[in-house]
Amino acid sequence: MDPRWEAAFTKVEALMEGHLENIGQLAGFSDLTALHGEWIHEMVHGHGDYTLQAHRGSYKSSCLAVAIALIMILDRKRNIIFLRKADNDVAEMLGMVRKILKNDEFKAMTCTMYGEPVEIISEGADHLSTSLWQSPMGAQQLLGLGLKSSITGKHAYYVITDDICNLSDRISRAERERTKLQYDELQNIRNRGGRIINLGTPWHKEDVFSRMPNIHRYDCYTTGLIAPEKLDELRQSMAPSLFAANYELVHIASEEAYFETSPVFTDDVTVLRDGISHIDAAYGGQDYTAFTCGARRDGVIYLYGRLWHRHVDCVLDEILAEADRLMCWPMYCEDNGDKGFLRKEIIDRDRYGKRYTEQQNKVIKISSYLRKWWPKIVFVRGTDAEYINQIMDYTEQAEHDDAPDSAAVVCRYWDRRDYL
Repeated sequence: MDPRWEAAFTKVEALMEGHLENIGQLAGFSDLTALHGEWIHEMVHGHGDYTLQAHRGSYKSSCLAVAIALIMILDRKRNIIFLRKADNDVAEMLGMVRKILKNDEFKAMTCTMYGEPVEIISEGADHLSTSLWQSPMGAQQLLGLGLKSSITGKHAYYVITDDICNLSDRISRAERERTKLQYDELQNIRNRGGRIINLGTPWHKEDVFSRMPNIHRYDCYTTGLIAPEKLDELRQSMAPSLFAANYELVHIASEEAYFETSPVFTDDVTVLRDGISHIDAAYGGQDYTAFTCGARRDGVIYLYGRLWHRHVDCVLDEILAEADRLMCWPMYCEDNGDKGFLRKEIIDRDRYGKRYTEQQNKVIKISSYLRKWWPKIVFVRGTDAEYINQIMDYTEQAEHDDAPDSAAVVCRYWDRRDYL
């Protein structure tokens, strides 16, 4: 072996036996973790189509660059077509791949595997081929295209999309439909038995991700890559709908929304002590069971919320345990639908349940109390993201309103106690 590569190869050989994030780290991506190693492994060694949804700042594009470089040296007879939204976005990814292929560790691997270090023999803003490429057709090993480019007559074993859905798809139905049609065309360029690999962030309920299979989702809470303090800073720096789409991978309404300003959070759970709790119970169907704890202190209402897409009986034990932990009693439950059955269940478990008969229109209740207090509401961290999103998504035509309804009941309770 050429002595230039011997030391580098020894290091890489050991790393290849472990996690692929280590290869990325050697190539200069020092922030990659074991989670990123799993993403890279699925792109390089997985079977069938694969869709990775991950939040902004999760290093998914860095993982993709490492994966493409590995595919180019491990699968020398199969070409890659890489697509981004616009033509001028393609060059950035090809530049990252080019840099990795020129890395000594990659050269060491190929030197031992094939008797020579990998070299780039053809390159441009939209294409890249290496000395390892064994193409019977003369095509480029890696070809980059904008989504709107002509793909007639092009074929590849690996068809990879990265961020082909963006803000334009969120605000324009015509753009969403155009992106979906262009994505559908990719089926015609994939070789038989080939793979389509998609990376990106969803922007709208009806965007192109509704077409994509085998979706693996990693929001900002799942990855743990962004500290809570930084998430709060990001949340305050943009519209709630944008934060939800970019970091929580969910969609909330921006038009006709009742709650436009971002929620505020605290880590101090003691602010809820001696507060009350409330259950908005689901008894089947499409409804959610919403649970809210709340207390009022110095003109601020502190709330903590949980949300389950399950029958209340399935989560009642968990709800009671949360109320105990946060010291929020009594627990209020509406008797309009169940004639006091839920309150009886709570009392039978030696807790303090109180029933009430709801006489106020839901829209008026939410607008009169939750919306009124919104600038002076602070959520205790640990509140379910879906609970917050259901509030932020609330309009008079909202499909689900269990969380805002429950929060509004708690706000109404404290609003009527002005002496506190």
